[in-house]
Amino acid sequence: MKQWTLILLAVFSLVLAGCGAPAAQNAGESQAYAVITDDSGRTVSFDKKPERIVVTSASFIAPLYAVGGEVVGRPVTKSKVIPEAESAATIGPVYQIDTEKIIALTPDLVIINKGMNEKLIETLAANNIKTLVIEMKSYEDVKREIGIFSALTGEKAKGDALIAKMDADIDAVRASIPQEKKRISIIHSTGQGLSVQLDGSIAGNIAKMLGWENVASGMTPLEKNPDAAPYSMETLVEQNPDIIFVTSMGKMDEIKKNMEKTIAESPAWQSIPAIQQGKLYYLPQDLFLLSPGLHYPEAFEMMAKLIYPEVFP
Repeated sequence: MKQWTLILLAVFSLVLAGCGAPAAQNAGESQAYAVITDDSGRTVSFDKKPERIVVTSASFIAPLYAVGGEVVGRPVTKSKVIPEAESAATIGPVYQIDTEKIIALTPDLVIINKGMNEKLIETLAANNIKTLVIEMKSYEDVKREIGIFSALTGEKAKGDALIAKMDADIDAVRASIPQEKKRISIIHSTGQGLSVQLDGSIAGNIAKMLGWENVASGMTPLEKNPDAAPYSMETLVEQNPDIIFVTSMGKMDEIKKNMEKTIAESPAWQSIPAIQQGKLYYLPQDLFLLSPGLHYPEAFEMMAKLIYPEVFP
């Protein structure tokens, strides 16, 4: 009797195992294609590879194409767009994205620029359009987003190789310059006056990775821009940086002309040793105000080359 009981128990266990197998298989079959946590902390699940992607920032285009993606819609921009994306439909300027134009493109994903276009999420969700909020400012941001984009396109190996190449190029720049703790200031000039870029800005992030000290670190940021702080000539004179970088939107020739005029008319500017020694350098907007994206290694080299031109051919 005991033997029969054991046999029945064994058979019953096999039946249960057989019943459980299809459930496990179904669970495997129903697994999402990709599950992404975006830069707003939302978790977004994709049942299949997104084929019709719209981006609200031109900074997303080149990294997405580099890992096998493409876009059907992009913003109007003065920045250079890679040839492959030039024919994509435009959805308005980055600060005035036209939601109706996005919806008309029937996208299965809209990649949204953090801090700028989140207001689109609710309307797009009401039209069953998935969104990802992405920040692409610091170098770490760029590497993280390449990882996200490669997960969306199913090209993880391409993403890993791209990140490894960028890391190697940047490490080469860092290794080629003297390990000196330069004290630097990154001034942003506008028609409304001066502000100073903090460590979270693109230029501030690069300077920190190059081992330099931003004299503005720790200053109270602007309410609407956490990566900049209000600045005055008194503060600049007091902080007395070894090197001054200048960022500004517009044509470089005009920026230099206006800055030179300001310095010529200001005894305070002329009293700063960095100015007297010719250590004032200008950073182009495409690499230091707009995300350099895949061109981060170029931005590192440009900033380093301004200080150590003898190191770079």
